[in-house]
Amino acid sequence: MSRDPLWAPWRVGFILGPKTPDCFMCTAVSRPPEIETLLLDRTERCFVILNRYPYNNGHLLVGPCRHEGDFTGLDDDELAEIGRLTRHWIGVLRQVMRPDGFNVGWNLGTAAGAGVADHLHQHIVPRWNGDTNFMTICAEQRVINQSLEEAWRLLSAASARRG
Repeated sequence: MSRDPLWAPWRVGFILGPKTPDCFMCTAVSRPPEIETLLLDRTERCFVILNRYPYNNGHLLVGPCRHEGDFTGLDDDELAEIGRLTRHWIGVLRQVMRPDGFNVGWNLGTAAGAGVADHLHQHIVPRWNGDTNFMTICAEQRVINQSLEEAWRLLSAASARRG
């Protein structure tokens, strides 16, 4: 098996960056949608943001604007809004990125894989036939072939056209 290096230079910001108690989702929703925060959409109750450390191109997070870590703490309006935003953004992703399918779901709690357990968020992960290839199987690595900035610009423009 080859031991050639795999480059992921964007990860160094996470590894070496300051560790603050601030919630990146709360910080993002306190500002207008912009490329710096990767925030794509915000309603009165909920938001959509690109995952800064995605499993695949176009990996989105959808959650409540308020800092809530317990799924049973979401109110009916928040749950309905998350559903509406999920439907809208799946449509945008279909139009722009043309995936063959999606993984949509929640990681509730650290034991379930939640990287940020105290601010709930649902994942929308576009999937393409063949996106799990030798890199994932042999090297346990994912190849993301689009920059976050490029994905944000593409999705932001497509969503604006959809209204």
